[in-house]
Amino acid sequence: MRQNGSYAKGRSGSRSTPRRDLGQLPGGQRKRRRKPGAMYINHSRGFSDRSARIGNSRTPRRQSRLPYALIAVGCAFVLFIAAVVGYVNRSVDIVLNGEQTSVRVGSTLQNLIDDQGLTDAYDAGDLLAVDDSVLTRRGGEKLSVKVDGKRVKQGKWGSRELTGGEKVTVKDGRDTYEKHEVQATTIEPKLKVEGTGAIEYVKTWGVQGRSEVWIGEQSGKTQDRGEAVPVTDCVVECASVAPKGNEKYVALTFDEAPSGATKQILQVLKEKGISATFFLSGDATEASPATAKAIVDAGCEVGSNSYSDESLKGQDRDAVREQISKGTEAIKSATGVKTMLLRAPYAAFDEQNWIDAMDLVSAVVSWNVDSGDWLLNGAGEQVSTVLESVTPGNIVLLTDSDECSEQTLEALPQIIDGLVAKGYKIVTLSDLVKTDTSLSKKLASLTKASMPKNAVFPQLAEDNDTTD
Repeated sequence: MRQNGSYAKGRSGSRSTPRRDLGQLPGGQRKRRRKPGAMYINHSRGFSDRSARIGNSRTPRRQSRLPYALIAVGCAFVLFIAAVVGYVNRSVDIVLNGEQTSVRVGSTLQNLIDDQGLTDAYDAGDLLAVDDSVLTRRGGEKLSVKVDGKRVKQGKWGSRELTGGEKVTVKDGRDTYEKHEVQATTIEPKLKVEGTGAIEYVKTWGVQGRSEVWIGEQSGKTQDRGEAVPVTDCVVECASVAPKGNEKYVALTFDEAPSGATKQILQVLKEKGISATFFLSGDATEASPATAKAIVDAGCEVGSNSYSDESLKGQDRDAVREQISKGTEAIKSATGVKTMLLRAPYAAFDEQNWIDAMDLVSAVVSWNVDSGDWLLNGAGEQVSTVLESVTPGNIVLLTDSDECSEQTLEALPQIIDGLVAKGYKIVTLSDLVKTDTSLSKKLASLTKASMPKNAVFPQLAEDNDTTD
């Protein structure tokens, strides 16, 4: 039979039942041949349902939260703006004419003046001619305004802000002058010498003044206004040392050093345990720099005795400055010490010398007691002169020269012993000045000084006579 022959097969893999033609099955159930490497999507009800849920359920929930977020951001922004506006427009306290008041922070002086009606509360100053006559009543300064004690001009009222805590003072306006041309004349300082004593120094430096003549643009008047800037005269003060409590201090000083006897003098000072002040001549220092250096190494003080043993009095400005400059340069070269302390040869240093060289010296020092050793009248006479004349604060003159060396070396130990026996302490000049509280405040350094930038060299007063 066909059934047994054509369609029936064995169990070993043959079909047992007839199959329908695949081409006749519904499209959804039909098996399709898949191409190698191709991707396919299985469509099913489950996929369609999930897509619907995504599109119809979750998306609307997200969109429903957005308005609330926008509202929150908007509220925060509004609060921020309100805070900023509140801060910018906050009030701060100031003191106006002694009374506390409030103003908006950042208000200007002009705002304060307008808000308080201060222009109407106070009178403006007058506009004056150059001769002080009135040109226009209340034509001057509207108000006199100060903030924390500092005057503020009217042109700055609109830009001067108030931040709180200021003390504002408003008063009647000041009188002002008409616009005018100024013809100025420089007034030169004069030299004044005050006091007496062995130490001279610049107490007050000279500063130029200015006188003015005004020519008014509106009135056409001309007026001499006198010293618009007062002149400051130069004052050289002469002083003696007055140790505090009248304690017994004295300074030994040597002129014309160094000499062939200098090292022996230093040995005497060392043995006695004291220091002295040596005024070095520039030419002698150049001739014996090692000896000059030995003075400094021994702990003694040095000053200048000018360059050569020539009087500075009567010499012209250039010659005076050269003598002083060369002397100090020689000392610095030999010892390393820059000193502006000067003992002029023969103690001859007059007003004109000061005018010519006051920027080169810190002080000009002479003496209170002259030992007279240069007279070569014997060591005994020299010793008695010093011991019988000395008083507290004195400066004693001795000479370190080859001519006086024998007598000086004989007298020096006796002078030192005699002073010590009288209760005196022997010190350098700088240390002597320090014992005088008043003088040391005025003369901060005996060996250093500087001329201020605004100072000028003074002129000799007309009534000063520098002739012999």
